[in-house]
Amino acid sequence: MSSSVSSGVSMQSGRDTETKTVPGPILLLGAPGVGKGTQAKELIKTWNIPQISTGDLLRANVAKGTKLGMIAKQIMGRGELVPDSLVNEMVALRLLEPDTATGYILDGFPRTLVQANWLDGRLAAQPEALPLVAVSIQVNYNQLLRRITGRRSCPVCQTIYNVFMHPPQRDGFCDVEGAALIQRADDTEEVFKERMRAYAALTAPVVEHYRALGRFAEVDGDRPIATIAAGIVAAVERLRHTA
Repeated sequence: MSSSVSSGVSMQSGRDTETKTVPGPILLLGAPGVGKGTQAKELIKTWNIPQISTGDLLRANVAKGTKLGMIAKQIMGRGELVPDSLVNEMVALRLLEPDTATGYILDGFPRTLVQANWLDGRLAAQPEALPLVAVSIQVNYNQLLRRITGRRSCPVCQTIYNVFMHPPQRDGFCDVEGAALIQRADDTEEVFKERMRAYAALTAPVVEHYRALGRFAEVDGDRPIATIAAGIVAAVERLRHTA
């Protein structure tokens, strides 16, 4: 099926841009700290499509006590990783819901080449389904390190600061509450390096997979939020008309 499908109704975003392209399934990629969550919210405003996070799906299934959730709870209770097959089943059920008809933003899935091949096969088996396109948000390693290790928050009002890019007026204290700012235990250089190594090891094969298929694009993530979002929209539109 051709991927250059367009809807008959324009969708208005918070940035006053229009797009008639049906987004279809979008995989948003990016290293820790690039702002995938922020950009997902921008795409939701543009296209009125859901963000699907495997972490959220897992928690929801466990909380609701579904059959899959109960199996996952037992596995996690043993300190084991939830297998791809179980995650795939949860994703498959979520994709049957009506709000995914014109597209969705995938967060944390497919994380591995096995998951990517499974999803591609599932979409290919549906004549009406568009293929997945992947967009990676790129930010310089040192800039990411500053974003993560410089992050501080107020324990009272939850305001977020960054000692390098958005420092408080008084070093170490919240501008609003005057409370001493805190740093998350995992916002350290050592943890960041490990997360980056894990991300690269898992994601590199997925990136190369979609690059080889002609369904991959990169956008500069070291720009204003609205500019990045516009770049992602443009990349998706380009991929939909060429993939």
